[in-house]
Amino acid sequence: MSDLKQLYQEVILDHYRKPRNFGVLGAPRCEAAGHNPLCGDRVKVFLRVDGERVEDIAFEGAGCAISTASASLMTEAVKGKSVADVKTLFSRFRDMVTGNEVVGAYDLGKLEALAGVRDLPVRVKCATLAWHTLQAALDDQDELVTTE
Repeated sequence: MSDLKQLYQEVILDHYRKPRNFGVLGAPRCEAAGHNPLCGDRVKVFLRVDGERVEDIAFEGAGCAISTASASLMTEAVKGKSVADVKTLFSRFRDMVTGNEVVGAYDLGKLEALAGVRDLPVRVKCATLAWHTLQAALDDQDELVTTE
């Protein structure tokens, strides 16, 4: 296994075992829930947006290593960013994991640890569930987000 793949696996396992920003966010301004019926992943995203900036973010739920690590990495990546930058980041992340963009075309930092899911199509839904749920929270949607 290459050193880079080993590093990516370590990042994913670290965020799975010790997810960052895990728990209910006090006084969120918006929130949304998501479910991946294929493997049972469930996530709820809580946001505090100040003007056009994500002031704080947290998530809770239960899921596979990819789903949990993706949610954890997502919260670190979007905290403090403008809503417009978050939407751009989601688009770039989705392009990376679906194979619509060359890995490394954008500097996605630690999010690139999830690039390998592009080779496992069933896992793409696990990696993007929290992101779709974040999008629903930003858009103030009340319906349950699903990957189907």
